[in-house]
Amino acid sequence: MPKIPLIAIVIAVFAMGYFALVTDAASYGGNAPETCANCHVMDSQYENWYHGAHGGWAKCTDCHLPHDNLAVYYAEKGRQGAKDTFAFVTGNIPIAIRASDKTKSIVQANCVHCHEDSVENIVMAAQPFDRYCWDCHRDVAHTARGESGFPYQDSNLYPIK
Repeated sequence: MPKIPLIAIVIAVFAMGYFALVTDAASYGGNAPETCANCHVMDSQYENWYHGAHGGWAKCTDCHLPHDNLAVYYAEKGRQGAKDTFAFVTGNIPIAIRASDKTKSIVQANCVHCHEDSVENIVMAAQPFDRYCWDCHRDVAHTARGESGFPYQDSNLYPIK
């Protein structure tokens, strides 16, 4: 094997190892809420969760990632992490962070799963299911809007009921 490709591979492996060490990349494979708050744009979401009803026992991953199986869990974790990393690296970070439709469906499924005893009568009732749990229970997971002083709450997206 020629020396130049071998040297390039060694340098790339060293650089990736150093990057993983410096950024504590392994922590992103876990479920500590503090890891989710590493990016400063997540400050208000973290603060609202921390002071909210779920702050004492549920973690970000409990609500925001699917729990069908480990493969689906880590595939979605990787998808969301890649999207967040791309936004951070390119500087294309939204002023107001909003859940995607896919994330909304994951969170909704997790609400129903964790609270299935409480919502059994609701989901069995003859009514349209055209709303998310947080349409009525907006302040449960992340406390009342604006409590952290986040200045970009969009009242058009989240009208006060």
